[in-house]
Amino acid sequence: MTSPPLLDWRAPAHWSWTPRPCRYCGHDTNLRDSKRKPAHKTCAETALAVQAAEAADAYRKDTL
Repeated sequence: MTSPPLLDWRAPAHWSWTPRPCRYCGHDTNLRDSKRKPAHKTCAETALAVQAAEAADAYRKDTL
């Protein structure tokens, strides 16, 4: 698997003063994804990379 793409979470909308469990790893985070769900930036990047790899694999299997 290649390195996940880097997300730009510099906008204030990606921050909350209230820590909540990350939707991916369960550890508390003040960060929020684009849908305002708690998520570490690195966890979200890894999840996107996995989803992209799974989609590419499914595409390759359907086109052989």
